[in-house]
Amino acid sequence: MKKCELCNSPAKLFCESDQATLCWECDAKVHTANFLVTKHQRFLLCHVCQSLTPWHGSGPKFVPTISFCNDCVRNNNQENDHDDDQDEDEDDDDIENDEDEEENQVVPWTSTPPPPVSSSSNSATSSSMLSNGEEGASD
Repeated sequence: MKKCELCNSPAKLFCESDQATLCWECDAKVHTANFLVTKHQRFLLCHVCQSLTPWHGSGPKFVPTISFCNDCVRNNNQENDHDDDQDEDEDDDDIENDEDEEENQVVPWTSTPPPPVSSSSNSATSSSMLSNGEEGASD
């Protein structure tokens, strides 16, 4: 099992710039130091085998997230296909719940939040802003 290079806790991500595996706590300490290190690209490690996953991002702090590499997802799907052939007598509700859990993957938020949703209370002003870039402009 890969360990955090700063505190020896289980590693959860890999910083490409620092070439270091880190736990959530140490990652937050290191990557909030200044605006340059917040730009470091970090990859989540697979929850099963601790290899790099396709999930990556940058920013001051990652929210603790469970991710899986493509190989472990593929292996899990193959095992479940095999298990489904053997266990056809299972309750249909249990099978549906298992499928829901397999298909959902947790993806971390990006470092910048999505833009706020504009209010539709004053649609004339909103339309004017979009058409000519000036607030409340009217003829």
